[in-house]
Amino acid sequence: MTVGEEPTAPGPAAPPPRQRRDARRNRDRLVEAAHAVFSEQGLDAPLDVIARRAGVGNATLYRHFPTRAALVDAVFRDQLTGTMAAGERARIAPDAWAGLTGYLRAVFATLAADRGTNDLMTTRLPDVEALQAVHAHNRRTVELLLERARAQGTVRPDVTTEDLLFALAALGRAVPPLTTATTHDAWHRPLALFLDGLRATPTAPPGPLPGSALTETELGDVLGAMGPHRTTRPAEDARGKGGA
Repeated sequence: MTVGEEPTAPGPAAPPPRQRRDARRNRDRLVEAAHAVFSEQGLDAPLDVIARRAGVGNATLYRHFPTRAALVDAVFRDQLTGTMAAGERARIAPDAWAGLTGYLRAVFATLAADRGTNDLMTTRLPDVEALQAVHAHNRRTVELLLERARAQGTVRPDVTTEDLLFALAALGRAVPPLTTATTHDAWHRPLALFLDGLRATPTAPPGPLPGSALTETELGDVLGAMGPHRTTRPAEDARGKGGA
């Protein structure tokens, strides 16, 4: 320090390695707990339930994830990337109908995997960066495949991208209660029925539907499980309370 120079305050000390390790461990616990809770209860599950399952306080959760959208993005980013990869494979299929049906089966297998993924892909949740990307990619994939399938004469000429996306979202919302009330792969049958209606007039009778038809009791169970519409909570801000 030269003469007359004002002393400068020391900069903040770097956190000790243990503190950094603890923070990383808490973040990993929160992501793991959130995945489990979202899978069971959907994306509107209370965040304090996630914090308790992770073994941390609410303040720790909000410190790592200031909003619900940030937590959702961390939990599901990898799964959404897999859906986009399936879309890329479908786009280059020589037979557009085979590409479209294969892609939709891959999407529905993802929808059946857990309730959180289903909520994410069949609704709109603002501010989730990975979700915005996958919705845009999904729309473009469907648009390209429909255009090619119409040109190849395998899809009815009057169906639009919006027709297909709306019908798929509505059908996709029924997947969790359907698979809960019956079997994990029960979605194959309604999807096959939907695809038969999407095709251009076939030259031969359609094949048999996969799986078993719902019984009257199973239909009642599915409709009961669907229940009233749920509203996803808006993204919480960083005003959570709780222990560190």
